[in-house]
Amino acid sequence: MTERELPTWCEPLLVRVRSARAEDFTRLRTPRNGGRDSAVLILLGEDPEHGPDVLILQRAATLRTHAGQPAFPGGACDPEDTDAASTALREAYEEVGLDPASVTVLAELPRLWIPVSNFVVTPVLAWWHRPHPVHSREPAEVAHVARLPIAELVDPANRVRVRHSSGWIGPAFQARGMLVWGFTAGVLAALLDMAGWSRPWSQDRVLDLPPTPPPPPTVGSDELTGPAAT
Repeated sequence: MTERELPTWCEPLLVRVRSARAEDFTRLRTPRNGGRDSAVLILLGEDPEHGPDVLILQRAATLRTHAGQPAFPGGACDPEDTDAASTALREAYEEVGLDPASVTVLAELPRLWIPVSNFVVTPVLAWWHRPHPVHSREPAEVAHVARLPIAELVDPANRVRVRHSSGWIGPAFQARGMLVWGFTAGVLAALLDMAGWSRPWSQDRVLDLPPTPPPPPTVGSDELTGPAAT
């Protein structure tokens, strides 16, 4: 599949992200050195019934960090990964069984810093040209996988802001029983604006996030989501 075969709704976004800067996604300056290199996959697809969508997973409630939080598939880079796209595709396969051959990588976005975990994340934008069923391959890490329709994400009724106990306030989306917030929501909000898909919405609705439960004693910490990247 070539870029000429992309759906027309995808083309304005692809043109815009080619000139995107980190400042378009976050107020935080990415450090020149340090931080753990990582990548996430922003996978756009199209459903015959609901139209364009994006793949989102929900972290398991028992994880040590970011328990229960929706996120893009992704994780830390491994030594054998050749680039950010290979990291994102490998992680998506490990987490939800995504076939890399079903995906066309479109662009790597600017590297973004998440201070709370000290990850430096490269979001990888991709087109799911051959969608197939996906599911949690590791229930202890991923509780749920969903394709969230863009039409629902941009619906003003589904857009809110959330307040973290630290005082941080940022954008969020309510869709398909998920509350998408933090790094994931910040990147999504920026991309919706860039594509020209956003609709005016009231920023007066602010929800307090529930307290984070105590972490279990033995779980890894390669999760990337967090509040401090927008």
